[in-house]
Amino acid sequence: MSDVTLKVGGRKYTVACQDGQEAHIERLAGMIDNKLSTMGANLSSQEAKNLLFAALLLADELDEAQSAPPPPPPSPAAPEFDSARLATQLERIASALENAATTLES
Repeated sequence: MSDVTLKVGGRKYTVACQDGQEAHIERLAGMIDNKLSTMGANLSSQEAKNLLFAALLLADELDEAQSAPPPPPPSPAAPEFDSARLATQLERIASALENAATTLES
């Protein structure tokens, strides 16, 4: 186990976490601190109440993200361009046009 010191709402808190999880815990604490900062003038004089409201706002955002409809599946890839097949078809068309031109000239 490892201890990590977090700064949230201008106060320091030391919490225990699994080794290697320190950066993740610090990032989560940063999200809470940012949420407290966005509350601005809506902060109460009670620290616990402020943390509760920040947690509720974050939980609401998480709930909205989880209940949002899934993104549409990616559109199917465009069929691969077959240049050899196209060249063959163009040669047939050119030949047919030459034959038509020869017939019209005679």
